[in-house]
Amino acid sequence: MYPQDGFRELGRTEALRLMATVPVGRIVYTRRAMPAVLPVTFVLDHDGAVLLRTAAGSALARAVDRAVVAFETDDVDAARQAGWSVVVTGSAAVVTDPGERERLFRDGPVAWVPARHEVFVRIEPEIVTGRELVGGRSLYGVDLATVEG
Repeated sequence: MYPQDGFRELGRTEALRLMATVPVGRIVYTRRAMPAVLPVTFVLDHDGAVLLRTAAGSALARAVDRAVVAFETDDVDAARQAGWSVVVTGSAAVVTDPGERERLFRDGPVAWVPARHEVFVRIEPEIVTGRELVGGRSLYGVDLATVEG
């Protein structure tokens, strides 16, 4: 981000706080050596890890287990041209600890489509970046819609 570009960089704590306010994000992972993006429901765990719930045999569960992924959330008001975006990058893994799985079945994320056998994916937030649009269309009192350039 550059000075006066209309965006404000978010710190890690603020970015994770904003992330926790929305129910849906997008996981970015590799599928057959190509980037793939999938919208999913999620929750943040007490330590800031992103938790997803999916079918045990799903392509998502197989593709992200022990892989580095990105996870993005945002809240954008297109009419006001305001909002924020947060990206968490880190290692993903299917949760295998029986006690942890039991806790997550009780308190973890709910999948959009229930499956007979479900697993939880944990993404450790190694890098957290975020930005907030603060300028909108009237940056510094100038209506950018009228500026040619």
